[in-house]
Amino acid sequence: MKDLEQNKNVLLFAKKNYIILLISIALIALSFILMAGATNDVPTEFNEDIYSFRRIHLAPTVFFIGIGVAIYAIFKKDNTPMKDNQ
Repeated sequence: MKDLEQNKNVLLFAKKNYIILLISIALIALSFILMAGATNDVPTEFNEDIYSFRRIHLAPTVFFIGIGVAIYAIFKKDNTPMKDNQ
């Protein structure tokens, strides 16, 4: 019973993992911001900004880097030894 109560207070990841995970969320959000824009006010005209470098190459690259950082944050192991509260 005592072990069950101790496990309730233990976080799944270390503080550093959560910080890295927040950075990855920020990178993913930045990629969506980079993809946004290029509205066309006149529907009969073609807008070349849809195929800009930022939307075609930069935004997906930042997105996949953010996903990679999130995977790293999940798999990163904390090297500090756990303290027993006995």
